[in-house]
Amino acid sequence: MSVVTKTALDTDVSILNHIKYEHFVAGISGGVTSTLILHPLDVIKIRFAVHDGRLQTTPRYSGIWNAFTTIFRQEGPRGLYRGVVPNVWGAGSSWGLYFLFYTTIKTKIQKGNANTALSPGQHLLAASEAGVMTLFLTNPLWVVKTRLCLQYGGSSQQYKGMVDALVKIYRADGVRGYYKGLVPGIFGVSHGAVQFMVYEQLKNEYTKHYNVPISTKLDTVQYLSFAALSKFIAAGVTYPYQVVRARLQNQHYSYKGSFDCITQTWKYEGWRGFYKGLGTNLLRVTPATMITFVTYENVSHFLMK
Repeated sequence: MSVVTKTALDTDVSILNHIKYEHFVAGISGGVTSTLILHPLDVIKIRFAVHDGRLQTTPRYSGIWNAFTTIFRQEGPRGLYRGVVPNVWGAGSSWGLYFLFYTTIKTKIQKGNANTALSPGQHLLAASEAGVMTLFLTNPLWVVKTRLCLQYGGSSQQYKGMVDALVKIYRADGVRGYYKGLVPGIFGVSHGAVQFMVYEQLKNEYTKHYNVPISTKLDTVQYLSFAALSKFIAAGVTYPYQVVRARLQNQHYSYKGSFDCITQTWKYEGWRGFYKGLGTNLLRVTPATMITFVTYENVSHFLMK
């Protein structure tokens, strides 16, 4: 066996040694739990995000409560849970894969020592790599979720469910249809990267302050606080990409691409257009992140025992 082949094999084995299924299971648990509880806010956020004031068939709501009551009155409870199946699949698989990839990359950088503190740049790099890999695997589910959430009276394209949507999108646009919004999604990887960097640094500073190993299991209050603060910071910095991605995935309006969407949004709505639905988004993603991270931390620590 050549030196090159042996080195490559050792590297592969080294990476495989760092893969822990516990993080995958814990990530799925957190993503599914938060999604089932907070999906109605996701429906409302998407409908706010795609409304640019020009397309008359797009429902218009005066606020979060008005949107909630209007959807419930016109579409019933099912209206608030449109797209919940692909959202559960998407959130569960995304969080599971993200935590799996992230912890694997992070552990490799730490050379297997969970108590080795990483720099903010190293956390940012690990989270970015994990985010890109996760996005390529799950983007089709997010396209389906967005389109199901945007079904309402007068919709030109109706889907019976997740499988039906997958089939019709493929028939209409081919594989490319599953990857609409991918470009802003790649930019959006920065959101998860910033969030994880802040979250990890908060944990590092906390354990350093109390002089305990960074792998120490913290109290639920600490996890909730760190998750909320990291989400606020990340959302404020990176939210515009979510608006662009949702608009590109919207079946009721067509843009030539990401740049065209950004240009038209700026032309007709100014900078405020890039932050439509931010209030709803924070109302949803902050508790969702708190639930996800607390569930993940507790399940992963339990399984790792």
